[in-house]
Amino acid sequence: MINIINFKIVFKVISRNLFIISASLLVCALVAVYYSEETSPFIISSFVSFFVGFGFYLATRKQVENESLQKKEAYLTVTLSWLFISLAGCLPYIFSGAIPSFVNAFFESVSGFTTTGASILTDIEVLPKSIVFWRSLTHWIGGIGIIVLVIIVMPSLHIGGYHLFTMESSLQEKIQPKIKAVGNRLLLIYVLLTVAETVLLLLGKMNLYDSVCHAFGTVATGGFSTKNASIINYSPYIQYVIMVFMLLAGTNFLVHYHLLKKNFKKVRENEELRFYLFVVFLMGVVVTSILFFQMGKPLEESFREGFFQIISIITCTGFASADYLLWPTVGWIIIFFAMFLGGSTGSTAGGIKMVRHLLVFKNLARIFRQLTSPNAIINIRLNKKNVSDETNNSILTFISVYLLVFAAGSILLVVLGLDAKTAGSSVATCMAGIGPGIGTVGPVSNFAHLPDAGKVLLSFLMLIGRLEIYTVLILFTRNFWMK
Repeated sequence: MINIINFKIVFKVISRNLFIISASLLVCALVAVYYSEETSPFIISSFVSFFVGFGFYLATRKQVENESLQKKEAYLTVTLSWLFISLAGCLPYIFSGAIPSFVNAFFESVSGFTTTGASILTDIEVLPKSIVFWRSLTHWIGGIGIIVLVIIVMPSLHIGGYHLFTMESSLQEKIQPKIKAVGNRLLLIYVLLTVAETVLLLLGKMNLYDSVCHAFGTVATGGFSTKNASIINYSPYIQYVIMVFMLLAGTNFLVHYHLLKKNFKKVRENEELRFYLFVVFLMGVVVTSILFFQMGKPLEESFREGFFQIISIITCTGFASADYLLWPTVGWIIIFFAMFLGGSTGSTAGGIKMVRHLLVFKNLARIFRQLTSPNAIINIRLNKKNVSDETNNSILTFISVYLLVFAAGSILLVVLGLDAKTAGSSVATCMAGIGPGIGTVGPVSNFAHLPDAGKVLLSFLMLIGRLEIYTVLILFTRNFWMK
């Protein structure tokens, strides 16, 4: 028997999202006015988004008040919301002629909203400033959307162990009755980080337009730059500012929440935070050593270049201050493996996430301890709490599924004619929401040369990677549509 999903709830949420996109497009129209550029691409796109959203609103206005969102409807709502805003987001590119191809425009839009940063544009600097601003703004919108999703929505769905790792139970109890209040605080933190970075970039003599766009890309861990060379030609000061804010954006926003509440004990007890900072430090030191000893770069430059790229890849931002493909082979191999790490849960970063890797190490430690003490009962603990077998299995299964999807996507791209290095890194970087890869999609290259079928596949992988895989893949199962 078919299980009837309440589409009124689904489309009610989508209508609200489209209204937000419509308003955001009008902001870009004002930017176009300021720079004496064509406003019609944004006005038309805003009208189309509003019209479709209003149609959904009319269809859902008779919905029963306080009707709850069930799990199946939540899965469908999250996936369709990202799909609809990505479709709306590609309209300015098409109407302006900046990206006339629908496939290319959709790829750029999905990359923006999923905060991936992969691009098909070969020359960003010739585009109208309003179009480039919209491109950066899609990052910022997608970033706050992800924060709301992983802090508030995902825990209730128990996706990939998020109900344990996004927040501890004490905060979860507070959030349920105070979703709006906590949501407002998270938005405040997000805005404050954006404003703070913008001001610091201005102090480094970056102009206001570039400062805002790069702050959007950093805080959302997106990576879209206003320059073809990304961050390469900017001063060391600016690179350090962006480096610090990438690290902050890759940190669980509940850590920022606790800092705002002056609850420093919770911050100190956060094992994922310590593991995240340790991995960044360790890999940064290794790459710095490679650049210093093997390439003969000055120590400060080696430190800045090495740590910038490591932080950029681990946090899935994708900004580049150097072409890491020119490094010794071991250097860019480290970068490739870093693509599978990801930042912290509850951050704007993508990837597998640090806490899942931490759980893998804790499982390995338990196995070795069990070998020496076969009769001992050894629990896995995180943040001084026992991790249930159900949650532990969920985490390990998620990593397995993630790697299987990576392998399948890589094989499909090879079948489409890409070399193995480009295919593997393209899938890895798009699933993790990073941007640049290895091979012909490196930090000073782009995805324009890929076949359309490859771009469609990578767009899909960006969506499923951003939405934690299960959220999307479950829609393609028979059980989802059956009672």
